[in-house]
Amino acid sequence: MKKIQMVDLKGQYEQIKNTVNASIQEVLDTNTYINGPQVHSFQKNLEDYLGCKHVIPCANGTDALQIAMMGLGLQPGDEVITADFTFAATVEVIALLQLTPVLVDVDMDTFNISIEAIKKAITPKTKAIVPVHLFGQAANMDEIMALAKQHNLYVIEDNAQAIGANYKSADGSKQKVGVIGHVASTSFFPSKNLGCYGDGGAIFTNDDALAHTLRGIVNHGMYVRYHHDVVGVNSRLDSIQAAVLNAKLPLLDQYNDARQLAAAKYSAALANHKNIVTPVITGDKDSHVFHQYTLRIIDADRNALMQHLLDKGIPCAIYYPIPLHAQKAYLDPRYREEDFPVTNQLVKEVISLPMHTELDDEQIGFITNSILEFLG
Repeated sequence: MKKIQMVDLKGQYEQIKNTVNASIQEVLDTNTYINGPQVHSFQKNLEDYLGCKHVIPCANGTDALQIAMMGLGLQPGDEVITADFTFAATVEVIALLQLTPVLVDVDMDTFNISIEAIKKAITPKTKAIVPVHLFGQAANMDEIMALAKQHNLYVIEDNAQAIGANYKSADGSKQKVGVIGHVASTSFFPSKNLGCYGDGGAIFTNDDALAHTLRGIVNHGMYVRYHHDVVGVNSRLDSIQAAVLNAKLPLLDQYNDARQLAAAKYSAALANHKNIVTPVITGDKDSHVFHQYTLRIIDADRNALMQHLLDKGIPCAIYYPIPLHAQKAYLDPRYREEDFPVTNQLVKEVISLPMHTELDDEQIGFITNSILEFLG
C-alpha cells in the first residue's frame, strides 16, 4: 500500500507533470512574472467556469476576503455576522478592518452557519453576512440571501473550501457557490480542491462597479500607474501560480468527482456505527465537494482515536479544536457559552480523515478498518 497522505499533492502532480511544467516554463521564457498573460488567461477561464462576470485574482484567500470587504466600503464599527466554527481568517479580516465581528453558531448536520442564529444576531448596525461553505458544502444561500434582502445587507461568500460546488435553489436552478452573494473570496492554497504551488486567491462578483473598485484595491489603488485613486494593498496573483492553476482548472470537476467518490466509500464503510456520524449532504451530490471529510465521534474518545490512527501511519486532523469565540484574539464579553451549543459540541467530536484526488480503495479500506478496530 502507498503511504497515506492527508493531501497527496505529489501524486496529483505526477498525473499532470508535463502540462504544469510546460505552463511554468512559458512564464520563465517570457519573463512575465507579475500580471502576465497567464494571469489574464486564468481569470477568463475561471469566469467561464463559474459563470461569473468578474474574477479578480489576488495573492491569497485571506487577502481576497479583506479586499472584498474593503470594496464594499464597510466602516469601522459596522457589524459583520459569520460562523463561529471555521478557520480564523474569516474573522481575522473583519477585526483588521476595525469592523465588529459577530460570531454565531452553526448547524449540527452541515457545520454551516445557522439561519436561526443569523436572525437573532441582526441589529441596526449589521451590514454584512459572511457564510462559509465549510469543508466543501454549500451553505443555505436561499435563506441567507432572503435575510440579506429583507435587512439590506451584503453577503460575502467565503468560498475558500468549496470551489466547484453547486447550489440548487428552491426554484430548481443551479449556480456555482461563490457567484450567489454580492461578492465572494476563494483560496488557491496548495491543499485546496483547486490549489496552486504557493499562495493565491481570487474575488468573484457580478457587480461591474464593485469589480472596478476591487481591481484598483489589489494593485495599490492604481488604475493608471502612479495614480492612486483608492486606498489599496499589494495583492496580486503571480504568473507562475496562474500557470499552475490554468493547468489544473480543466480537471477541477474530475478532482471533485474523485473526492466525492472517496467520501462515498468512506461513508459506506462507516455507516450505521453507533459512535460515528458520517457527513450529511443536504442538497444534491454536487453540493458538497469534500475539501475535508469530517466525522463526528460520539460517546467515544475522539482524541484517543486520533492517536490510534496516527500510530498506524494514518494522518488525520481536528478542524477546528477551539471555537473562534474562545480564541484569545477574539474574546468579547458579548459572547455567552450558551449561544454556541453546537460549535462547543463539534470541537469535541470532529475528526477529518485523509481526503484528496489520489486516494485508492486499499488506503480507504485500511483507514476505515482502523477506525472500526478502535471503536469496536
